[in-house]
Amino acid sequence: MQSASSTLVDNPPAPFYDYALSLSVSPREQGCHADEPMNLPNSLTILRILLVPLFVGFLLYERYDYSLGVLLLAGLTDGLDGTIARVANQRTRLGAFLDPLADKLLLTSGFVTLSILHLVPLWTAILVVSRDLILMTGTLLVQLTESRVDISPTLLGKGTTVFQLSYILLVVILASRHMDPRLIQPLLYLTVALTLVSGFHYLYRGFVHLSAGEA
Repeated sequence: MQSASSTLVDNPPAPFYDYALSLSVSPREQGCHADEPMNLPNSLTILRILLVPLFVGFLLYERYDYSLGVLLLAGLTDGLDGTIARVANQRTRLGAFLDPLADKLLLTSGFVTLSILHLVPLWTAILVVSRDLILMTGTLLVQLTESRVDISPTLLGKGTTVFQLSYILLVVILASRHMDPRLIQPLLYLTVALTLVSGFHYLYRGFVHLSAGEA
């Protein structure tokens, strides 16, 4: 079984707010098949979403070995759904929405729950959640004003997601072994730095495109 971090390194998810901007783009332009019924890749993605409360529940009851298993299973489904969708040409608009949503739900719930358990600093969870809320709010405003903004995910955004998920995975592993999460403090600071830089980069890119559109 592949780890959650390794599958996401191979297939880093596009941020949810990136996809929200693309709702105005036709399925043909996105290379999706809007009229396809529920298929295997979408079913795997929904399974990953359903694993989120299970992951949170095991964490809250301090069953870290079980929560680690759920996290690894979520990583496996993440790698499988993307691979199957590409190989079998089963990409759908629903899948393009659900896949990044599933990753964001897993990330957000992971940071918030681990901060409640004092395994992750509270300010880190606040930073991660606030960043996504701010960017998603900006995306909604762009949609409402029908502005055109570059929606392609950046290298910084992909890297941030990989580091965030890797950090959560390592924290759970350390907790399951009754080890101090402060052992990976350098990774925490690097993850925080990437979260801040990528967030400001998305905002800057959006501002530049909006300014260019109004000129």
